[in-house]
Amino acid sequence: MTTATQKITINPISRLEGHGKVTIHLDPKGEVDQAFFHITQFRGYELFCHGRPFEEMPIITQRICGICPVSHQLASVKACDAVCGVEIPETAKKLRELLHMGQYIQSHALHFFHLASPDLLLGWDSDPAKRNVVGVIEAAPELARRGIRLRKFGQDIISALGGKKVHPAFAVPGGVTHALPEDSRERLLAGFEEGFETAKAAMDIIKGWAEKHLDEVKVFANFKSHYASLVDDRGRIQLYDGQMRIKTHDGATLAQFEPKDYLEYIGEHVEPWSYMKFPYFKPHGYPDGCYRVGPLGRLNAVDSMGTPQADDELRIFRSVAKDGLKGASLLFHYARMVELLYALEKAQALLQDDGICGKDIRATVAPANAEGVGIIEAPRGTLIHHYGVDKHGTITKANLIVATGHNNIGMNQAVTLVAKEYIHRGDVREGMLNRVEGAIRCYDPCLSCATHALGQMQLTVRIFDHTGRCTIEFNRR
Repeated sequence: MTTATQKITINPISRLEGHGKVTIHLDPKGEVDQAFFHITQFRGYELFCHGRPFEEMPIITQRICGICPVSHQLASVKACDAVCGVEIPETAKKLRELLHMGQYIQSHALHFFHLASPDLLLGWDSDPAKRNVVGVIEAAPELARRGIRLRKFGQDIISALGGKKVHPAFAVPGGVTHALPEDSRERLLAGFEEGFETAKAAMDIIKGWAEKHLDEVKVFANFKSHYASLVDDRGRIQLYDGQMRIKTHDGATLAQFEPKDYLEYIGEHVEPWSYMKFPYFKPHGYPDGCYRVGPLGRLNAVDSMGTPQADDELRIFRSVAKDGLKGASLLFHYARMVELLYALEKAQALLQDDGICGKDIRATVAPANAEGVGIIEAPRGTLIHHYGVDKHGTITKANLIVATGHNNIGMNQAVTLVAKEYIHRGDVREGMLNRVEGAIRCYDPCLSCATHALGQMQLTVRIFDHTGRCTIEFNRR
């Protein structure tokens, strides 16, 4: 259709977690001038954590989201460990990592099979009534069932450790709550054969799709940025622990630092049209310090994966992501499948470890430091929890920088580039707008996790009498 309006609004954005919208501004000729990705919900978790005992934080903060509660629990408990200055037992660390791999398996399976596959398998311009998981089930029922079972397998790992699939109670300051029973270990090990088969089927799908649609991959939100990930001392990917590395688009290392030093390198910019802040690499300023996290960011920042099958796939991925494709947003889907294979390999190795069912799982803790920082690689990217406490261990400050926040500059650039590529002369069709949404879905954002506010929010309270007349009004700014 041809529109005479100069602003297009997509509200709400579909097939992602949380509430957001996109506004696309056209010039007088109907060409795209600029597009904005707005986060429209406000939550305020950082403020209402003030005054809580630090040991409650792993349970409180995981309620930020029902999609990535494990990620928040682990980043939070690492920050609490840092407050206590404690080194947790080796078995406890392995069990936390296993919980983390369960989260990766279920999250990456959820995104690929349920949220991204309708665009990949059915097409951008397919009937929107069928362009969803139900349509995928109709078009490829066995693939859909395998995706559901793979996600369930990841959830089974979480449940075996934490007692339930969502909001588990497992990681605590100093370690974990209980050991892994031997029968649970054997039951989980039996699920890997099908898990690997499904992951490899998904890998074949995304490889074939990328090869077939290479021309679109080249023009669909393909841009240069920096990239970030946690790495070990050999440059291998680390999802639970390690130093944070930031690389340029050309592969030069800009910085590699300990989690506690993140404020020296990462700043947060605020725009008036979004509740989500815009983190950036401080030495380069805003917005030039744009860096991306998550699957594409990690695969561009690390030297290797550290597991055999994932390293083989990384080499193939890098043979595709060359000649100007390193920053292609659609390759997030491909990179996500490399990580899914890595998570399965890592989880299997942890369960095969003789020490995984050990009983030394928790150290005694007490507040020893005024601050603590915990960083992990959540499925969507780097997740930072930073707490300040008083002498009693009561939270006095909390700062959370989530993966979706790190990607905020990149996502806004992505929607602008896609809108400019596909919308011309005021001609706006549903499939074009779906492509704009698809630019955001590449990053698999979790909008509920990412909302912040600068300073105090205005609060207005009005009291009305029985006639509907406002008799009293209070304002706080």
